[in-house]
Amino acid sequence: MSIDRFILMKLASCKEKTTRMNLVKLFQIRIQRAQMAEERHLRL
Repeated sequence: MSIDRFILMKLASCKEKTTRMNLVKLFQIRIQRAQMAEERHLRL
């Protein structure tokens, strides 16, 4: 299972607000890194 799927699975089942906020932040960081990697790849 990929880390992205794991995060989404945990978000779907998590009830604690603090943990959900941290998971959302982690997912946002992963999205930003993927976007930066894609932009770098397109420039080559």
